[in-house]
Amino acid sequence: MLSLGLIFSRQYQQSLMNIYPETPRWSIPTYIGLATKDNPNGANIWTIYLTEAKKYDKALVESWRDNVTGILIFAGLFSAVVTAFIIEAYKTLQTDSADTTNYLLTQISLQLAQISSGSNGTLTASPIPQFTPSKSALACNILWFTSLGLSLCCALIAILVGQWAQDFLHSAERHSAPVVGARIISYLYYGIRRFNMHTMVAIIPLLLHTSLFLFFAGLIAFLIPINVVVMTVSATVFAIFMMIYLVLTVLPLFYLDCPYRTPLSGVLWRIRQIGREWYQRILRDKYLLTRASGNMLVAHSPTFIAAMTHQATADTVERAERDYRAFRWTLKSLLSDEELESFVSQIPSLLQDTKSNHLNPYKGHIRALLHDHEIQL
Repeated sequence: MLSLGLIFSRQYQQSLMNIYPETPRWSIPTYIGLATKDNPNGANIWTIYLTEAKKYDKALVESWRDNVTGILIFAGLFSAVVTAFIIEAYKTLQTDSADTTNYLLTQISLQLAQISSGSNGTLTASPIPQFTPSKSALACNILWFTSLGLSLCCALIAILVGQWAQDFLHSAERHSAPVVGARIISYLYYGIRRFNMHTMVAIIPLLLHTSLFLFFAGLIAFLIPINVVVMTVSATVFAIFMMIYLVLTVLPLFYLDCPYRTPLSGVLWRIRQIGREWYQRILRDKYLLTRASGNMLVAHSPTFIAAMTHQATADTVERAERDYRAFRWTLKSLLSDEELESFVSQIPSLLQDTKSNHLNPYKGHIRALLHDHEIQL
């Protein structure tokens, strides 16, 4: 047994599970052996892993790059807009030289008027009043400077993410040997998961959205001393937009097939799952809890993708209806006889029962397709 490798302790297994929860490429078995020497015949299987891992990593990095590119463009334009507003707003934090000049001219005019009237009294010049910025000016500048700072930080993080992604691909392709290259890719990938680089990427749009909201709030504060009507209209439009944004944020929490989502949706989903996990711990229920709608609550707090996958594949009436609509759409989309023949040739294998005691759900789909006048099989 020692020649097969050393056995990890249960404590180390648990630490690995905590570091890499729900990893898509592998799951930790009951024990993992540490091989003392590589098997030369294992290069083929590592080559297969290397091919699939490169596809996955390339798609992952490309998605990061696409997001980063769009964010950089928007952050640059938005920072320029905020800077233009700040140039006008920061002047309200200091004494206006025109006001000081007007005050001094007023004092001089009073003195000249006293001299021309022949008055012998002395005119005591009052001191220049101390300048105090208004509350709206303070609020406006605080919000806009914070918005500009978040926008620039967002651009910096986006640049760093692009650089990290490039370094990841470059390091993964540095070695040509399949075994070495595969293990380097695995090592770097689980390093990405360990240090939550996915979370770092998700934070970028969240910072940008926060910066945009702060700018809108500062714009309302800027309009308060200027014109109440303009401020009211702007605040109303902003409130309507915030309500729509809130609805788009909350919808995915209740409808997993909802395409609308914001960066806050993932945060709220995580908070919701943590709350459910604590609730289950209070009830001391470590088993799966299933609702009538098909949502599954588990003790390990599934991710949004895991919950969506479960609901999409759960054996429900809704899934059967979706399957039928998918088959129907496929048949209506097939234009050539060759494509239609390829689809029809798969029907016998589809109708073959793999479990004799279970009803084949596809029989009902095919029967409905045969009676569909638009399909005409």
